[in-house]
Amino acid sequence: MSSTDETPAGFDAPVGNDQATRDIAEVAAVQVITTAAVHLMSAAAVKCGLAEGDDAEELKDLDEARKLITALAALVVASAPDIGNQHARSLRDGLRSLQLAFREASVIPDAPGEGPGEKYTGSVV
Repeated sequence: MSSTDETPAGFDAPVGNDQATRDIAEVAAVQVITTAAVHLMSAAAVKCGLAEGDDAEELKDLDEARKLITALAALVVASAPDIGNQHARSLRDGLRSLQLAFREASVIPDAPGEGPGEKYTGSVV
């Protein structure tokens, strides 16, 4: 993509946009990390069947939820030393809640330590 007016899938700002580069440069790393974690949490919650509304069961997809929770666990564990206890604690709490929700939603239970993200966090049961 050599042109500055082309936008890769999933991105709001055109490639090479100086204003977008300046804007992102002003955002603290902890904010970027926590924002990414919140997006992963929200998506995982929906995929675990925790969405509000009549279609929550239709949106449930535990295979997708497992992937999202594992990615979230990796992000939280890897970034915790750098983002500080205040931020890491709330992310860990949300992660654990999702791991437990996944276990509750799953028809075939994973062995302790084998659930989504548990290779990073340890068993939640």
